[in-house]
Amino acid sequence: MNSEDEDSQVMLMQNDVQTKKTGRQQSDKQSDKQSDKQSDKQSDKQSDKQSDKPGKQPQPVPKSSAFSKFFDHFAARVTHWAGSPMAFGMALCAVIVWAVTGPVFGYSETWQLVINTGTTIVTFLMVFLIQQSQNKDGRALHLKLDELLIALKGADEQLVDAEQLDEDKLLALAAACTARARAKARSDRPKGTKSRRSKSVRGAKTTVRGSLRVRRGALRAGKDAGH
Repeated sequence: MNSEDEDSQVMLMQNDVQTKKTGRQQSDKQSDKQSDKQSDKQSDKQSDKQSDKPGKQPQPVPKSSAFSKFFDHFAARVTHWAGSPMAFGMALCAVIVWAVTGPVFGYSETWQLVINTGTTIVTFLMVFLIQQSQNKDGRALHLKLDELLIALKGADEQLVDAEQLDEDKLLALAAACTARARAKARSDRPKGTKSRRSKSVRGAKTTVRGSLRVRRGALRAGKDAGH
């Protein structure tokens, strides 16, 4: 009986150990599944974000302030109006009125100072407005030319940022472009053009010489007839 009780206790202990092991294994499997699910979700989210962003995003362009926008529009309108016939007519009328009022003020220094001060102030302010519009037009023109250079096959894409080079580099680049243009013109020139030109020049020289000889003969004949 004692041996049977001991065997039953050993069996119970083994069953308890096995149940504990199976419980641990199940808990480990569940935790592994949860961790796998979380990692899969995170990877899916990251892949979705990357798929929503095709390629490299361009760098954000710095936004201009309200004052710069107002100055840009104001400069464009003023420079456009300054080149109109109305602006020229108003300036001409102002000069005529100033000249007519000269005798009234006795051509005094104050009378002269009015026109000098007015024209100086207007010219000083117009310099900045015109420069702003020229900078904007220059940037737009360079962008259009850059787009053409990029689109054309065989074009030198290094010329895209040519306006940002130094003076020496620009001169060297101009010399290189001139040499390339001359070499291309020589290669495209058909054979035999030099001989044709030389023949035409020789023919012209012979005709000129013949006409001179005829004139000299006529002059000599006239002199002989006079004697």
